[in-house]
Amino acid sequence: MWRDSRVDWDTEARDSIDFFLGNHYTNDESQALQSVGQADFVIDRVYAAIEKLKSLLSSRSPKFSAIGREDSDNRLALVWRVILEYIWDISDGDTQFKQAVHDYATTGLGYFYAYIDPEADYGRGEVKFTYVDPFRVYVDPSSRNRYFDDAAGMMLSTILTRDQLLNIYPTLIDKIDDIESMTYEEDYPSSQMKNSSQSFTPDEVISRDITRVERYRVLERFTKIKVPYYRLFNRQTGQESIIDQEQYVQFLEQNAEIIEAGMIDLVEVPQTRIKITCTVGDVLLYENILNTDCYPIVPVPNIWTNTPYPKSDVSKVKDSQRLLNKLFSLTLSHAQASAGLKLLVPEGSVDDLGQLEKDWANPNAVIPYNPEFGQPHFPAPQSLAGEFYALIDRVEHYIDLSFGIPELMQGFRDKAPDTVRGTAMLSEMGESRGKSKLRDIEGSLNRLGTVIYNLAKGHYSYQKTFRIVQPNNDLTEFTINTKMYDDKTRELQSIENDITIGQHDVRIISGSTLPSNRVAEYQMYLEAFKMGLVDDVEVLKKSEIFDKEGVLQRKGQMAQMQQYIQQLEKQLKDLSGDLQTAQRENVNSRKQVEAQKFKSELKDVLTNVKFDSKVKLEKLKNVVDAQESIAKEDTKQK
Repeated sequence: MWRDSRVDWDTEARDSIDFFLGNHYTNDESQALQSVGQADFVIDRVYAAIEKLKSLLSSRSPKFSAIGREDSDNRLALVWRVILEYIWDISDGDTQFKQAVHDYATTGLGYFYAYIDPEADYGRGEVKFTYVDPFRVYVDPSSRNRYFDDAAGMMLSTILTRDQLLNIYPTLIDKIDDIESMTYEEDYPSSQMKNSSQSFTPDEVISRDITRVERYRVLERFTKIKVPYYRLFNRQTGQESIIDQEQYVQFLEQNAEIIEAGMIDLVEVPQTRIKITCTVGDVLLYENILNTDCYPIVPVPNIWTNTPYPKSDVSKVKDSQRLLNKLFSLTLSHAQASAGLKLLVPEGSVDDLGQLEKDWANPNAVIPYNPEFGQPHFPAPQSLAGEFYALIDRVEHYIDLSFGIPELMQGFRDKAPDTVRGTAMLSEMGESRGKSKLRDIEGSLNRLGTVIYNLAKGHYSYQKTFRIVQPNNDLTEFTINTKMYDDKTRELQSIENDITIGQHDVRIISGSTLPSNRVAEYQMYLEAFKMGLVDDVEVLKKSEIFDKEGVLQRKGQMAQMQQYIQQLEKQLKDLSGDLQTAQRENVNSRKQVEAQKFKSELKDVLTNVKFDSKVKLEKLKNVVDAQESIAKEDTKQK
């Protein structure tokens, strides 16, 4: 039923996909143009605009932050940031992110799906996420919330072959013959357009599948239910905690006496949770209750229509793109007609037209004609009016305006202002249009982060170490749920980094997915270095030096060398003090001789070390100065 309610959206979305792929004509439209001597020519403005929009919105990986709701929760905020980054990494998040943004721009609706992979980490499971084809997701059509929170439910359809189904669910071997199968992909709508680009979409691939193997639809249904939770309040200690049904039963068994004494207050507090029911045909595969109150299928809606069927950027420009194609087809047709020579012969002026056609190309031919009826001649070609070409420019400009991507940001150098400042201002104005869409993307990423947080909090109840390798090869590592025992009694004292407690709000750092201007960023760090806000190491990290790691390593070695020099100088100072004491007391002349000898040797060592250090420091300074000059020259050229 839900599928039938979105047939119109399916058709529109599939049509938009065809426009992105360059399939802009139906077979009838193509034949109609060819019948009047025009080509079904395509000037694809949509593809370039969509690709630029995708690069703008998903240029970098998002940066998540976790903010504790209470002061006691803030100590785990950094741990949660590492966990979120880890899950993004093992999910190949950049790929999933780009595909969801692609669907957002072309169909009007992208999807993320957060789930627990039970086979990952050698059977302990991992929280992951992926993008989902929007044609596989079915939503309650009465929903009016942007993230479908008010929907009666959501469904995720997966089409599997017989072998795939039995590999995942081997217990179906005795039941599979009773399950209704299908012979084609039902979720993906068929195209009505001429496949001029020879693109291979799911329906195109299925149409060429000669095997026609049996396939089965697996449906995952997501609904909201109320699950009992309990608030415990200890009157003696003043401590309060929340427990689930299973913990509640155990608590009653172990603390019956103090409950009867009235020392513990128990209050039932039902909470919303997501129930997942998975079936194939009439066979139940599994049921589960997820530790989240948000649907794990997170939508990324584009142009909001107050329904589960938003519109795409492509849908807004299809008519303009069709007009642009026709204008160029007319231009091409006119050029072909004007380029071909046509001879006008007044009727009766020439006796033999066949002979005239043969002789016309002969430069020395004598061609008789009757001047009474007129002279054969070539008509002068008629040029198209200037307004025609002006209309083409206006249509192209309108398409770019609809996407919010100026020509400068698409790489057209002739559209750039003469000054660097003017170029930067125009680029920023173009990005500001894209930032309004960025807020759509960031809103969905915030919701995705919240769902991942809830799933991870419920799943990672055991000790586990999360490791993240940073871009500069630094290793960030945290171990969660580490049980600390008393050395003598071996009793559990505490749990370090217990992520099962506390509450955090997950938010994406705004603008973290936008592309960065490396030259501008380097200049900013240089200015910060001059003001003493950052050290030279941070400046080097933002530079374009090829052997950046080598420079940083050598700088570390020089720092160690300087520290060694300081240690030697301290030893010399201490020894000088001992020497002065010995001189005042006129004792231990032997010690005085040894100290004088050590002082002489130390002087030679210090001279050599300081010279070597000075040379290396000077080389490093020259590298940084050279990089700064390159950056300034690059900025001037731009």
